[in-house]
Amino acid sequence: MPDSHPQASDQGGSPTPAVASPVPGPARRIRPVELIFEPAGPEPEPERFFDLESIDDPSQLLSRSTELALAFRAAAERATDFQALAAAQLADPRRFDALSPEQIAERADWTPDYAVRMVEYGRSLQRRGPEE
Repeated sequence: MPDSHPQASDQGGSPTPAVASPVPGPARRIRPVELIFEPAGPEPEPERFFDLESIDDPSQLLSRSTELALAFRAAAERATDFQALAAAQLADPRRFDALSPEQIAERADWTPDYAVRMVEYGRSLQRRGPEE
């Protein structure tokens, strides 16, 4: 059965092989070129703080920075509540691995007196419940 695909030919009309035959001899390995310098990276972007630097109007800047300060304050208070809850749980004498206030203070980078107060505050939060 004849081949239905046309064969490639050179300008003289002679058919050319579809695949070039490999060159006899050992295969040549291409080695990567050594880098003698470090390519320049992109310039680091200037540090941004919630794009406050880009606000030119002082009244807008005061408004936006106040919003952020209140949000961070609320987040810090909530995180402190969670710290107190965790301290109370770690100090619970019913736990077989209960920690002393000194151990809690060491873990949280607090003073032992502050750890005692946080354990007490955490226990008061546990008594109140989650929605108060």
